[in-house]
Amino acid sequence: NLLYLCTLYSYKYCLGGFSGLSSKNNIMKLLIFVFALLSLFSPVFAQGIYETPELKEQIKMLDLAHAQAIFTGNTLALDSLMDDDVTVNHPTNRIVKEKKELLALIKQGTIRYTVFERSPERFLFFKDMVIVMGNETVVPAKTAPNAGKRINRRYTNIWMLRNNKWKLCARHANNVCQIL
Repeated sequence: NLLYLCTLYSYKYCLGGFSGLSSKNNIMKLLIFVFALLSLFSPVFAQGIYETPELKEQIKMLDLAHAQAIFTGNTLALDSLMDDDVTVNHPTNRIVKEKKELLALIKQGTIRYTVFERSPERFLFFKDMVIVMGNETVVPAKTAPNAGKRINRRYTNIWMLRNNKWKLCARHANNVCQIL
């Protein structure tokens, strides 16, 4: 209804009113305007179709389980949470393109923390995909780069439905610059 009213208002006051509605020029202007308006709002409408409280809770639990598995170095849990083709844009300025390499970095202690806190803030829902954005606070262990430093960072995790299971398929984490 709101979309309809906006279209009528815009047509009447922005495109020259209702006189001469049958002219090809005015009809074309109206169709272009309606198409532009619909394309602007379609992502907002699509998210509402796929979002449910149950799915949001499920993805939140998976996202937090992923953080816990990294914190404890639980490679078995990580193996089950991540897709085989997971790609991570890691805060150490590396793109890790496969799960095997990522799990090896955890086993070697390159990725290890004494503190790992994750707060999911925003969930975006699409067909067979949920994007989670939020913040993390980590303190790398002594075997890891930046050992002992408290680091705040932003993250984005992309969860996709694969063979009826939600899997982490892509992740980006970046350290937030500290103001001196």
